[in-house]
Amino acid sequence: MRDHFLQLADYNAWANRRIYGAAREVGEDARNRDIGAYFGSLQGTLTHILVADHLWLARLRSQPAPHKRLDETPTADFDALWTARQEQDDATRGFIAGLTDAAIAENFDYKDMSGTARTLPRRIILTHMFNHATHHRGQAHHQLGQLGMAEPPPLDLPYFVLDLV
Repeated sequence: MRDHFLQLADYNAWANRRIYGAAREVGEDARNRDIGAYFGSLQGTLTHILVADHLWLARLRSQPAPHKRLDETPTADFDALWTARQEQDDATRGFIAGLTDAAIAENFDYKDMSGTARTLPRRIILTHMFNHATHHRGQAHHQLGQLGMAEPPPLDLPYFVLDLV
């Protein structure tokens, strides 16, 4: 099970590199333009993915929540956001590498954003983290097209696997 989640962590980092590279290409004005997305702009969407990942990894590490809301903006600077994204991807992979299959299968107790106590298997939480990021990267991919990018980069898992060969 750990190897599966390590592969998802590698895929997640790969997809983040591609979406951030494309976001850099459209420029700051386009990235920050409110286009009516759930988090307003492309940068808002990328920020939300990072904030959610910060929250989940902190929970999994039994650390205090680093954010109070899912729409927080820890930085408005794209380069700083990209640096934080890379650090988060490395931290997520490192956390998973330190788990055993048994620990991944175990139930984990945490508190959600409202403070409600919850229990889920770690495998469900990890799956959710990657699924959540993929969902919002898909939105970001669409937003790139709205901002004029003719051919946003493919982000599908098979492209990641093909890049490995």
